[in-house]
Amino acid sequence: MKIPLRFLRDENGLWRLLLVTAVIFAALSFLVPGRFLSVRNFASMSFQIPEIGLLSIAMMAAMISGGIDLSAVGIANLSGILASQFLLHYAPEGSGGTWAALVVAVSMGISLAVGAGCGLLNGLLVTRVGIPPILATLGTMQLFSGLAIVLTRGTALYGFPDAFLILGNGYLFSVPVPLVLFAAAVLLVGVLLRRTSFGFSLYLVGTNPTAARFAGLDNAAILVKTYMLSGVLCASAGLVMFARTNSAKADYGVSYTLQAILVAVLGGTNVAGGFGSMAGLVLAILSLQFLSSGFAMLRFSNFSKEFVWGALLLVVMALNVLGDRASRKTQGRKNGTAPQAGGETEERR
Repeated sequence: MKIPLRFLRDENGLWRLLLVTAVIFAALSFLVPGRFLSVRNFASMSFQIPEIGLLSIAMMAAMISGGIDLSAVGIANLSGILASQFLLHYAPEGSGGTWAALVVAVSMGISLAVGAGCGLLNGLLVTRVGIPPILATLGTMQLFSGLAIVLTRGTALYGFPDAFLILGNGYLFSVPVPLVLFAAAVLLVGVLLRRTSFGFSLYLVGTNPTAARFAGLDNAAILVKTYMLSGVLCASAGLVMFARTNSAKADYGVSYTLQAILVAVLGGTNVAGGFGSMAGLVLAILSLQFLSSGFAMLRFSNFSKEFVWGALLLVVMALNVLGDRASRKTQGRKNGTAPQAGGETEERR
């Protein structure tokens, strides 16, 4: 009896999302038990989740601040292409030894630095120029993508050394390296958001910028740092993506932008800013990946997958609204007052 009550009073939606994820997992395990519950399927998902996962974390950070980062995929491609050009020039396919490892390390540093620079540009456009985040990052998305096309002339770069390919296809103690990188990002960003003064300040800026300013916070500096963090995460996603495919192209992962937004919103991130949790984001990624893998096994078309992803988002949001109403009614009875209409801001952190 306690579990349903907690389910209804779940203000953050985590229990409801956990229930939905478990239902999806159980349903697909029943429909295609031999293939869905296989080691091969879980290994395949372990290589697919990190790319969209890293981009989703970047999107969540921007949305917590009250903004959005539509240039995420553009940053991933541009930073990855610049790193790939350096890599192919100094350590082409077949290179090995200490020199190749050193070149790979420098190329990764170049990619992360470019990602931070792109994030810095986004942050300055939002805070110093005053352009709304959705318009600023829409413009830089075209800028970064166009620059990547100019650098590659629209062709793919390929033929990376084995030391680089480990990022996308290697194993560390029998665990896929991309999954290790994603888990490290989840842990580090989770601690940054929940255990540091920067994280608390970011939530406050997203919840109420005016209150944050009167509290003595430098809102502009916090937003710039947030977009730089988002840029570094996008660059990491680009490295993993290009290493997995052993090629780099300016139009890779175009559909990832909307998928990252979908994951962030499905995970409970408030589109108005001020709330978002790493646990919700991980559950959202798992539920969508389960659906994607299961539908491929059931031979559903990609159109069906997009339809069900949208339906899942609507179902979870509807459950959240119903749960919020139940919670307010319960709280109203305890206080002896009528429940308030709306009340979204009460749940924002």
